[in-house]
Amino acid sequence: MIRIAVDGMGGDFAPKTIVKGAESAANEGVAEIVLVGDETLMKPFIHNTKGLEIIHTPVYVEMDESPSTALRKKKDSSINKAFELHKSGYVQAVVSAGNSGATMAFATITLGRIAGVDRPAIAVLHPTESDRLSILLDGGGTVDCKPTHFAQFALMGEAFARLVQGIDAPRVGVLTNGEEETKGNELTRDSHALIKGLGINYIGYVEGGDVTSGKADVVVTDGFVGNIALKVSEGLAEFFFNYFKEHIEKSFKAKLGYLLLKDVFKSLKKKTDYAETGGAPLLGVDGVCIICHGKSNEKAIHNAILLAKKFVEKNLNESIQEAMRGYQALQKTKER
Repeated sequence: MIRIAVDGMGGDFAPKTIVKGAESAANEGVAEIVLVGDETLMKPFIHNTKGLEIIHTPVYVEMDESPSTALRKKKDSSINKAFELHKSGYVQAVVSAGNSGATMAFATITLGRIAGVDRPAIAVLHPTESDRLSILLDGGGTVDCKPTHFAQFALMGEAFARLVQGIDAPRVGVLTNGEEETKGNELTRDSHALIKGLGINYIGYVEGGDVTSGKADVVVTDGFVGNIALKVSEGLAEFFFNYFKEHIEKSFKAKLGYLLLKDVFKSLKKKTDYAETGGAPLLGVDGVCIICHGKSNEKAIHNAILLAKKFVEKNLNESIQEAMRGYQALQKTKER
């Protein structure tokens, strides 16, 4: 059975919600779970040890701690211990809701990058108007990008959509301020020209609204824009539901309307709930890492473990390695 390490100390509500999510996944037989963290703090929340192993690691990275500080001073932290277990082959994946910057830094240094990948990318799964999820990457890993990074993100995102999501010939687009080729900036225009020649189903420029429209399966951007887009959509969803909740309670007509549309609201809430997807894969590292929202609840951790398992089962990194070899060969051909 697949064995997955979970950072028991990472997250705003750790260790309680992390332990509960990991325990539920273990009890359902999703995978064998290795909880890494302070045993004295985690143990009170464990009720069934079936499929669970605890590796006591009292040091952990705080949510607001600088990643550079964590790298220097906390190599024995729970998150890095989890990656060391992965590097040794003891586990096949790592799940963490902890400090995302530190998680990405330790993953990159401890696991290393897949050959040909310059910068790993956080692949955020986003709801769309259809039943499919779109993939937005990078979601915050690399703020300053080059066209070569965009090309690598496109290839990694395409592989994820094809293998893990089961989409034939995923549609890949570059996020910019208009669909016309004259739009964008130097980065997007140069990236556009480069991605055209990758041999994937590239549909060109897409706009912000296309992340949710379903026009593209993979949306490529830099970590600065991607993270802002992610936070705006999260904030808008929260505003939407808070607004309706507040105003529905103010009148009888609104309450009646809500009762008639209750199933629709429930469906929409489920569709926009980040806990449904569990987390965001960190693509490009030589291993499997799922980065979860800091506010992850039990359901989110459970689903992140499911996503990690699927990542492992589909051998996604082998496909990314193959794509990177093809990309490197293409670059060498152009240099001749």
